[in-house]
Amino acid sequence: MRYIRKNGLFKAYQWDWWNKKKGKPPWRIWVGDLGKWIESASYTIALNEDKKLAVKIKKAINCLIKGQKEDGYLYPNPLMREQVFANLQEYHELYEIGHDIEAAVAYFQATGNTYFLKAMCKTADLLCQVFGRGKGQKRGYDGHPEIELALVKLYNATGNKNYLNLAKFFIEERGRKPYYFAREMKLLRKRGLPFFGWYKDEYSYSHRQAHKPVREQNEPVGHAVCLLYLYSGVADVAAITGDKELFNVCKRIWKNIITRRMYITGGVGSCPERESFTFDYDLPNENAYAETCASIALIFFAHHMLQIEVDSQYSDVMERVLYNAVLSGVGMDGKSFFYANPLAVYPEALKKLSPHRAGVRQKWFGCACCPPNIARLLASLGGYIYSTSENTIYVHLYAKGELNINFYGVNVKIIQETDYPWDGKVKLWVETAHPSEFNVAVRIPGWCRNARAMINNKKVDLKSVTKKGYAYLSKKWRHGDIIKLHFPMPVECVEAHPAVRMNAGRVALQRGPLVYCLEEIDNGKNLADICLVDRNNFKLFKRNDIKGEYIAIKGKAKRRVINYHWKNVLYRFNKSKEETIKFVAIPYHLRAHRKAGEMIVWIRSEK
Repeated sequence: MRYIRKNGLFKAYQWDWWNKKKGKPPWRIWVGDLGKWIESASYTIALNEDKKLAVKIKKAINCLIKGQKEDGYLYPNPLMREQVFANLQEYHELYEIGHDIEAAVAYFQATGNTYFLKAMCKTADLLCQVFGRGKGQKRGYDGHPEIELALVKLYNATGNKNYLNLAKFFIEERGRKPYYFAREMKLLRKRGLPFFGWYKDEYSYSHRQAHKPVREQNEPVGHAVCLLYLYSGVADVAAITGDKELFNVCKRIWKNIITRRMYITGGVGSCPERESFTFDYDLPNENAYAETCASIALIFFAHHMLQIEVDSQYSDVMERVLYNAVLSGVGMDGKSFFYANPLAVYPEALKKLSPHRAGVRQKWFGCACCPPNIARLLASLGGYIYSTSENTIYVHLYAKGELNINFYGVNVKIIQETDYPWDGKVKLWVETAHPSEFNVAVRIPGWCRNARAMINNKKVDLKSVTKKGYAYLSKKWRHGDIIKLHFPMPVECVEAHPAVRMNAGRVALQRGPLVYCLEEIDNGKNLADICLVDRNNFKLFKRNDIKGEYIAIKGKAKRRVINYHWKNVLYRFNKSKEETIKFVAIPYHLRAHRKAGEMIVWIRSEK
């Protein structure tokens, strides 16, 4: 909140329209940050009463609403009147409105108060008037998707079908020819209005997923966050309308991401220059971008797909991304952040790059979309752990806590006890007001090959009850019933597909859902020269040199000795002398907490 105030967003909402005398308006890149903060703060007060935070939220909402124009227009980067909705490709007005809508829905769900929700309905009603296929309406869509999933949330909160229809319109209109952005740019030129001119060729349109209609798209292209926000909205519309064709498009995009374009950490978007996807199996390590926001957006997409089809392929990815790519993005202090999350770091190579690609976490960024995004995900994490259907309570993720729910007229509490992800043992206590028959479907993690389960100390035949990665435990549940799960967590050596050229002859270490890395502080310099000599003999040990205790891995490796033979020599014919070493690996998400230095995930391997 301190940085949001500093950037001038509060004052900017109060401006009538753009006026040179009032100074420089805030950068348009910041426009969604206040909405994200209100959303995350609303999730927080929903879980824990915090009167001081509640007052701050009200002040922020009042400030935002006070700046709303009579017709409902809302945007904290004051534009001249003739620029309103005139440059959708670049100004991202609908992106800003989308985040404010999500914030309003979260606040309504947390407090029951409707005044913010009503204000955002007024804005959404304006969009319904401005956009569409009717006479005088704009057949456009935003350069940065987000409004689509937000409108579906607003529809779910209000029941107003106009919002669902508008979300569907934005999805269906995107990518149709003649390109809307090309027509828009011609009008801007004609009217003498400013524009950056980003959209000049086919590649530029694909960068915003506007190169072809959504129903014809076959692979993830362009800006990673944009694509994943868009397809989260597409999945929502497909689920509500029962549109199988749209859902199949989502499945095509999903399959390509997780089988060809996702890092082992769950990061996505390998190209740093455009924060984008590139091509199949192009997953560089040192030059990886893997923006934290893109990882969060992948969790959104997975979660939305999971609501349509209960399949562990979605929840497995949620878990992988959460414990590796997302947690890497925030320091243990909660006040420092990574924007990009590479899988190899060499400090010398980072010296001339922007803070977005720094080797240590930063306090803030010029474009600070990631910190508030992390806040809203972690504050709402309880909504990702469980879900329900007509006769089933699903357990998607494992974490210590409680679920309290009125399940079709029966008060049910599930208490989850675990030290996951450090330990694979999970205990679920089921408490019911009276005996009741339903399913408790627990996810069997994809990384676990020897899962075991017991109900009241009686072994469950998991093979007979498991469907699409979920074990359906069905019985008449009574107060005090106990489910015990055991997911053994050996250290595994993971290989990448042979087409991932950067990782040929290398392995990554994984234990449970956690991917591990080597750091210079434990293993010295020239990490790339380390080679595993024993892939089956690792030792676990506990450490507490980073805030809180964690489990590290020890193993045997070798590397070349840098001695006098290499002095003033770049290449040599003779085989180098090698030494056997003991290496230490720590969880990837804990990297860069102790000291800046080299880091690698993928390690050379002898076998």
